Amino acid sequence: MEYIKIRFGDDWGRLESGFERTLDTIFRSVNPMFADCDQPWNPQMDVYETPEEFFITAEIAGVDKKDLDVEINNKAVKISGRRLPLPRAAEASFRLAEIQYGDFERVIYLPTTIDPEVAAATYTNGFLQLRLTKALSTRPRRIPISEE
Repeated sequence: MEYIKIRFGDDWGRLESGFERTLDTIFRSVNPMFADCDQPWNPQMDVYETPEEFFITAEIAGVDKKDLDVEINNKAVKISGRRLPLPRAAEASFRLAEIQYGDFERVIYLPTTIDPEVAAATYTNGFLQLRLTKALSTRPRRIPISEE
């Protein structure tokens, strides 16, 4: 069984600004030649929770598991990696270029703390799935009320 790398940490450096991401999106949508450049892209994700856990699903088809990296701290998850372009004929020219290649990085900030020691990751059919357990102190708990 192969494992997905999960690192634990607090400092992930400077994230690119929303303005830089917006410019990148505009240029990629205007002209296909920008889609083939080595720029970050953002995979689509679903995040949902139960009273005990968070579940994150990332759609990253075409990314080799060895090119994935997942970092977790008690309040956030960073998923990063690289999707390499598929080979094509040298004389080919684009008519439509929608698939994004290159590096990607997404940081998901969670509304409550999690236990970074209790995390599981699977990668099947192009979907990375994370299962994160909420820290015990953040889970609601009923306490009995005694009579005096």
